[in-house]
Amino acid sequence: MSTQNPLTLVTPIKDGHLEHLYSYLKKVKYELEANKHELFERTKNIHYLRWLIIDDKQSSNPHTIFFKHDKESTPQLVFSSNFDGSVDAHLEDLSADVDGILDTEGNPYAESHLIDTVYGCCIGYPEEGERTPATRKEFFKKYMVKTSAFYQGSPGRTVVQILRENKLRNYLKDLIDAGSWDPKLTPREIHQYLKKQVASNDDFSGLQDKTKLPRRNWLKFILFILLVIPLLPVIIIWVLIVQYFYEEKDEYYVNTRSDIDKEKIKVLEEYEDLGTEKDVKGKGQLTDLPPVYYQNQFSQLVDMKPGKVRLITFKAMMLLARVLISSLFVRGKLMGIPTIHFARWVLFDDNKRVLFFSNFDGSWQQYLGDFIDESGWGLTGIFSNTTVFPKSRFLGFTGVLAKKKFISTSHFLFPGGAYDEEHFLAWSRDSELSTQIWYSAYPELSIKNVNNNSRLCYLLSKDLSERGARRFFELI
Repeated sequence: MSTQNPLTLVTPIKDGHLEHLYSYLKKVKYELEANKHELFERTKNIHYLRWLIIDDKQSSNPHTIFFKHDKESTPQLVFSSNFDGSVDAHLEDLSADVDGILDTEGNPYAESHLIDTVYGCCIGYPEEGERTPATRKEFFKKYMVKTSAFYQGSPGRTVVQILRENKLRNYLKDLIDAGSWDPKLTPREIHQYLKKQVASNDDFSGLQDKTKLPRRNWLKFILFILLVIPLLPVIIIWVLIVQYFYEEKDEYYVNTRSDIDKEKIKVLEEYEDLGTEKDVKGKGQLTDLPPVYYQNQFSQLVDMKPGKVRLITFKAMMLLARVLISSLFVRGKLMGIPTIHFARWVLFDDNKRVLFFSNFDGSWQQYLGDFIDESGWGLTGIFSNTTVFPKSRFLGFTGVLAKKKFISTSHFLFPGGAYDEEHFLAWSRDSELSTQIWYSAYPELSIKNVNNNSRLCYLLSKDLSERGARRFFELI
């Protein structure tokens, strides 16, 4: 199976170049909205990509959104991507000499190289005349930031495979819709017919052989549990120390969404409106056409609470996340949430701040609502170690028992944090960042679509029973 990887770059921006960078990123954003994806599709291995600017406290640009951060720092450009293959190969793709992106009339931008235009605004980027694949790559490697935890909703599936499997699903649907089927044919017999049709179509040559569905690694999970059991007394004592010596003394978030600046909400919602193809292409007002763009993005920046206790707790939660993600959450659901394509936590700036990126299906409110319902304890365990989070108790772990009705939510056991929905949703908005550019290779597909298409392709390669054939047709 192919390896999916994340890349995060955080690069300081030169003095006097901020407004030009905003303007250029906005121009590229409009091209993407008009479906001008040529540059990003060139490598055929980028699932998602985004650029955003952080630490901009002085620009008059209306797209400036930042979280309250005490440190005076240089504005920085953040790049995030999810891609197939190795990090080194992805850096080579970003560093290559390529033509610029096209405008709406089909003419190249005046700048011949998008990467050069964007990063020419950043400190340390090679000067004109010195820009080669090697010098660009050296710059990117300098500003790479390590990922703390990384979730993939369709592990092992490449961009090319996802698109081909969706094409196969549409092909099968067309075959079924166009056929005049003998009512005496069984589902198994129809399945065999479709299998032969696909085998004779060169567009799908070898596709079924490449489709391998990920399996849960129960051995890894059991070994982890066996290692944790002897540490339970230490973990309980640690949670009590965090609660009574830290959490009780910390400042916590008390605002509601009505307290958040309305202009900020307007900017954040620019990428969150799930419209129709006609609306996205800018050809008219929203119509009654069915929605075709199901996906959304979320970018967040928060400060870590000071001290080693909070840092150790955060890193322990990241370790737990990595184990659960790699062993159990491999079938398109993160803690029972079936809408997330990719998610990532990045601890950076000498362990002082955390970036969180997510690509998901549906609305912002639905997405966070699912998180609260299914994994409020995980969110609380992670983000209660960051500043000005809603008041929580025992890292939110009592929320698991409260959700299962094993305990009542008394003042003593009140989980708070992400379970305090009113303040948590406001905190999420307040710490959210505006994204200047966001790209998806398959915006019309939900993560459920992606995984169902893989199952469909996998079942097509098998000799199914009648029951299995019926299950196959349920996926089309």
